[in-house]
Amino acid sequence: MQLTELAIDGVFEILPTRHQDERGYFAETFRSDWFAANVADVPFVQENQSLSRSVGVVRGLHFQAAPFAQGKLVRCVAGAIFDVAVDIRHESPSFGKWVATTLTAEKGNQLWIPEGFLHGFCTLTPDTQVSYKVTNYYDKASDKGVLWNDPQIGIQWPDIADPASLSAKDQVQPKLADLPAYF
Repeated sequence: MQLTELAIDGVFEILPTRHQDERGYFAETFRSDWFAANVADVPFVQENQSLSRSVGVVRGLHFQAAPFAQGKLVRCVAGAIFDVAVDIRHESPSFGKWVATTLTAEKGNQLWIPEGFLHGFCTLTPDTQVSYKVTNYYDKASDKGVLWNDPQIGIQWPDIADPASLSAKDQVQPKLADLPAYF
């Protein structure tokens, strides 16, 4: 596996090695021992998957507050996404800054987003499926977020990002300036 640390400390892009032949390929997409030694020594307790039918669907920006804070290992199993992580750790030098990468099923790359970050994505192809492992269980009371297009954060979303695709919850999320210090 190839590991690339992105511009914010602790956020990594992971590219599993693919062994290809005329039939297709084989890849280890996750190894607990490798992940613990190279990225983070954390348990994964739940795996989630979403399907977005249309191009430009925006999901996020989400996080879970303590005691159910989550790290996420995100991969696109069908299609492609513009995947975003925003640092909301108040003592961090990169507080309020964001990084993004394109995750595709074709490439098989993944994004590790530790606790203390917002996460969101925009679909780049129709019928996109996203799968992510998390380090803590979902808890409705701990489910929090920030407005996807908060100008203080200034994410440069793809032009196809469709505000009409937002869930009712995501349409009314607070701005970062109005968010309490969770981390």
